[in-house]
Amino acid sequence: MAQHEPSLNRLNKLIGNGEKMRLNDDKLTPEEKNRFLPSHALSLCLTLSLFWWINSNYSNPLLLSLGAASILLVLYIANRMNVIDHESQPIHLSTKMPGYMLWLAKEIIIANISVVKHIWLGNSSISPTLATIDATQRTDLTKVIYANSITLTPGTVAVGLDDDRVIIHALSKENIDILKAGKMDRRVTELENRC
Repeated sequence: MAQHEPSLNRLNKLIGNGEKMRLNDDKLTPEEKNRFLPSHALSLCLTLSLFWWINSNYSNPLLLSLGAASILLVLYIANRMNVIDHESQPIHLSTKMPGYMLWLAKEIIIANISVVKHIWLGNSSISPTLATIDATQRTDLTKVIYANSITLTPGTVAVGLDDDRVIIHALSKENIDILKAGKMDRRVTELENRC
């Protein structure tokens, strides 16, 4: 709570003095500006509402009102914790993500076929390898997307992410070579650059 006091005091001063609040006001810090943008909170509200409705599938007024109350409680708690931001609700990626997800689904299918091939050929066809490769992404969010994409692809697991390096365990050396070629890294970097 103490770390939020300076920005809250600043907001109270601005509101108390009757100054007009504008998002392009030079007096506001980036954190203060983000608190006035409802897009991330709205995205979280819609996501929670859809998730609640899919899981309950009820249209009884009592249950709908209880669901709405629980969603509002979660939004209030998340807002008080100051965790509603561009990383928890990456709406800036929403238009680019479907194309990436389709490409990743194709890569997962190809990797599944490769793993099945290794199973049929037996232990002599695998060469477990631990390697470190570079990640060219700038933001933590896209580095995590890259590491998770590696883990989702059968035959490879990202076991560590340290600054701009990803530690990977692979079923075979050829999986490491494919990752070192950088196609997945480029795709995630393109996803980041188009934002």
